[in-house]
This record gives sequence, structure tokens and C-alpha cells, in this order.
Amino acid sequence: MKNQLSDRINALKASATLAMAAKARELRAEGKDIIGLSLGEPDFNTPDFIKDAAIQAVNDNYNSYTPVDGYVELKNAIITKFKRDNNLSYDPAQIVVSTGAKQALYNIAQVCINPGDEVILPCPYWVSYSDIVKLAGGIPVEVKTSIDTDFKMTAEQLEKAITPKTKMLWYSSPCNPSGSIYSKEELRALADVLQKYPDIVVVSDEIYEHINYVGEGTHASMAQFDDMYNRTVTVNGVAKAFAMTGWRIGYIGAPTQIARACNKIQGQVTSGANCIAQRAVITALEAPVSNIKYMVDEFKERRKLILNLLSEIAGFECNEPQGAFYVFPDISYYFGKTLKGQKIENATDFSMFLLENAHVATVTGIAFGNENCIRISYAASAEQITEAIKRIKEVVS
Repeated sequence: MKNQLSDRINALKASATLAMAAKARELRAEGKDIIGLSLGEPDFNTPDFIKDAAIQAVNDNYNSYTPVDGYVELKNAIITKFKRDNNLSYDPAQIVVSTGAKQALYNIAQVCINPGDEVILPCPYWVSYSDIVKLAGGIPVEVKTSIDTDFKMTAEQLEKAITPKTKMLWYSSPCNPSGSIYSKEELRALADVLQKYPDIVVVSDEIYEHINYVGEGTHASMAQFDDMYNRTVTVNGVAKAFAMTGWRIGYIGAPTQIARACNKIQGQVTSGANCIAQRAVITALEAPVSNIKYMVDEFKERRKLILNLLSEIAGFECNEPQGAFYVFPDISYYFGKTLKGQKIENATDFSMFLLENAHVATVTGIAFGNENCIRISYAASAEQITEAIKRIKEVVS
């Protein structure tokens, strides 16, 4: 039979984070005690005040199709949040609510990228950026960084990466997977380079915004610069900071032309996001950020714990992440070595070795554009983190 699948899907890689989570579930089903540190999913429950709002929405009979770009009340809450937290001013026509920030990113790629357009991705980047770009016919251009620069792209590197085909720059801050945060000064340096290239659009993924250990008021947005506002799409959502991964609500603040285009494509693909989740997110965004501080405080303690434990293992070189809930150790020390009869050639080998021998699920850095590292999530309990790193230490000793 002739292959019935498209070349597009045959060329698409499966999400490495989801694939590792699936492999971990398989091993658990076989009776193995797997500790999952692969997914970026907080282990907290969604706060009660948000759940209460969802229950109220059910009782108020919210059950109909929603506007494609989101309820007016939610868009107004997002506008207020952008102004309060980021000093960004948007009007309702610039806001689009989607089924998670991942859909928002997909929408942006589909409406902005033509075949052959280049998209600069500072490495490491979130695992789906590259393939979302490719699905739109774009060409990912990886800019390598390292622990020495805290996994952040410099203005000089950006300048060298730009060609006549460059259409966009995508980055996250705080970064998944490195936890690095671009300061206002660092973003300004990148913006100064971009002033020479006025047609390049920037996607600023800020979904980890509130999981920030640097201090209150230190989060910076590319769109806060007047000369970048009309060419920056700010992406955010409630999955991480509010422990609402399964609620699937993301949103953008964007130049009107791009927002309208995202609304157009979403109307043909999924229409509006879930009605009950949208009503709950109104309450989440209108509440003081201090309501979720207890989760951030706990993540900060876990960061300290996992960095201390990893420092006791030879061959794990870590930066100190300033945000999010991941560590991204360089484990290239083990390349070429044989552990328990298995030769480790790359980060994928090492990540699979840990799953099969330590029963700890991590993610290869190759999926994030970095061949020397693995990503370890500390969005798990202190007990699980302690046991997981103990197991890792034992199998590599």
C-alpha cells in the first residue's frame, strides 16, 4: 500500500519530553519504581480559589462555544495583568487566548513564517520550538551557548546569526530548560542589534515569568522597549506558575496584525479554548501574584537541594538557574566511558542509561539543541528529588 502519511508528519520528531514520560509509564506498568523528573509539571494542586471559580462557572452554566480569541472578561484580565506585571499596554484586539501556550506558538509560526524563512533559536531552547518552526516551512538557526555564558545568547552571536532570510527570533526567559533569565540590560543589547533589521519579529516566551528567584520586579520583557513593542509577540499562560498544566490556557499580546492572523487560523483549527478553564483563569490572573508565592518559595528550596546533591557527583557541571524549575547539567564528562557495560556516546545514551539503571526519567539535552547536557526537573517533592539523585550517584560511581 502506498504510504498514506504526509512527508510533513514523517519528518516530524515526537516530543522528547512526552516520549520520555511515556517510556517511564511503560516501565512503571512493568512494576519498576520510576521517579519521573522529565516533565515540567508542578506537583502542586491548582489553588482552591481557582478551582472554586471553575466550579462556579459550571454552576452558572458556562457550556457554550467561546469566542475564538477568548472571553472579553478574560482578555481584560490579561490586559490588566500585562500592565500590572510587565508595564505593557495592549488593547483587546491584540490579545488571543489559545488552548495552551503551545498552541499560541504554533499559531504564531503558521501566520508569520513562509517556507525558507530562518528563525533564530538560542540554544538551549524549549523542545518544541524547532519542530513548530519546521512545520511552518521555516529553517531553525541554532545559536549555541554554554554554561560559561549562563546559556544566554550575546548580542554579538545574534548579529552573526542574522542573514537576509532571517524572519524571527524565538527565546524563553526564564528559559526552559536552563532556568536562565535575560536581564533588561541583556535584552536591550539584543534589541540594539535588531534595530538594524526592522523586519525581524521576536517571540518572547514568558510562561515561567513568576517562577523567578532573582527578586520581585526583575522580570524583563522585550516588548517593554518602545522600539521593539510593534515587532514582539509576548507569549504566556497559566500552566506553570498556577499549577494548571491540564487546564490548557495560554495567551499572547501581539501587534494587531499578528493577533488577528492568529485569531483567523485558530478559528479554522480549534476555535475558542475551554469555557470553564477560561472562567477560572480570569480569577487566577486577577488575584495578587502573592497568592502563588508559596509554590515559588518551595521551588527555590528544591533548587538549592538538587544543586547541592548534584555537586556531590563527579561529572555533573551545573549553572545556578535563576528561574523555572529545571537544572541543565553538562554531563559530557561521561562521553566515551562505559557504565555497567554500556558505552555512553552522547546525552541521549546517558539519559536512557539513567532511566534503565537508576530508574530516574530525565530528558536528553539534544532535544533542546544542546548535545552535552540533560534536563532534570525539580517540580517534584523533596523526597523524590533526594532519592532520585541518590540513585543517579550510585549508578555512575
